[in-house]
Amino acid sequence: MKKTPKKVQVKRGQPGCGLGLFAAEAVKKEAFIIEYVGKKIPTVIADTLSTKYLFDLENGWTIDGSTRTNTARYINHGCEPNVEAELDEDQGRIFIYATRDIKPGEEFLIDYGDEYVDEFIKPYGCKCVSCVK
Repeated sequence: MKKTPKKVQVKRGQPGCGLGLFAAEAVKKEAFIIEYVGKKIPTVIADTLSTKYLFDLENGWTIDGSTRTNTARYINHGCEPNVEAELDEDQGRIFIYATRDIKPGEEFLIDYGDEYVDEFIKPYGCKCVSCVK
């Protein structure tokens, strides 16, 4: 299991986005940031849950990351993301990596994908930094 580095902190994000995950120190492009953890459940069951902390593994399984011990759940959506997820389908694990250099104090943002954006974000308007400008 990859160890979560001490380079992350949870704090208030962009207005309307709740808490976010931020860089406590500089992060280099392609560096591992954190693992998205939770219980692996069948996607058909995940589709019936009311939580928004679900990460689809695309093979009939989903990670329910609603537990507070899943610090990665605080990564907010961004239309101009600076992190991406790498899925290990065989082991059912999700690793988050930087797509560019990230400065201390900068919020980690990931593209939640079209389906999530259409269902949960578009009806209320995107609140990410690039859309609020």
